[in-house]
Amino acid sequence: MGMGPVRIGALALGCLAAAQTGVSARPLAAIRESGTLRVGLTGDYAPYAIRRGEGAMTGADVKMAHDLARSLGVALEIVPTTWKSLRDDLLADRYDIAMGGVSVTPDRAAVADFSLPVTQDGKRPIVRCADAQRFVSLDAINRPEVRVVVNPGGTNERFATAHVRGAAVRVHPDNRTIFEEVAEGRADLMITDGAEVDYQSRRHKGVLCPAAVPSPFDRADKAYWMTRDPALKAAVDGWLQPVLTSGAYAKALAAAAE
Repeated sequence: MGMGPVRIGALALGCLAAAQTGVSARPLAAIRESGTLRVGLTGDYAPYAIRRGEGAMTGADVKMAHDLARSLGVALEIVPTTWKSLRDDLLADRYDIAMGGVSVTPDRAAVADFSLPVTQDGKRPIVRCADAQRFVSLDAINRPEVRVVVNPGGTNERFATAHVRGAAVRVHPDNRTIFEEVAEGRADLMITDGAEVDYQSRRHKGVLCPAAVPSPFDRADKAYWMTRDPALKAAVDGWLQPVLTSGAYAKALAAAAE
């Protein structure tokens, strides 16, 4: 039996309404009743969260996810997601809260709640060390001979689409291996958040370096992105405030970056 036009119309209207009013999937009461907090992590953004070869994730926000679950009195379930599917996975109720270096953007804030900001960062280029003094501005990057590589679905791709128009831009599907594209000469640079630039420069010491830009190209808060439920946001912010005030988050981020 097919689904009639009235039913199809109702579903379409329901999806439109959900997109306009925001995510309201599992409230805090349902999370506690289930006994599990589902945290969405891409696992490809060090030092926030990185998936190791054997599949386990480490990083500052992996530690924070465990701490948050304990504060709520529930177990933790890590739900793998991607930057490209981050919004759709939250809308589909596949996880309750996204962590792992999520930037605060107006379109994300329109459909779900953000926690208190955990840090602020901005876009900078990472380059081969010999080019550290070469790519110090967008004007220096926006040239036909310059090859820029970007990972799909997140604010790095958005930034490149909006600001890198004169260079050749190529999308590389895996953020965990994208820095090898620059290190091995298949691309000249990647533009990403400063924390990742600094982390990957240390990891590829002597090969990759931060470009000597006078300041980041932009600034954005990073926060935790969650199902729209006032009780859940209050609980997350109530747990997070002393973590930030005490310096525990900064210490976790610094430790993960070593």
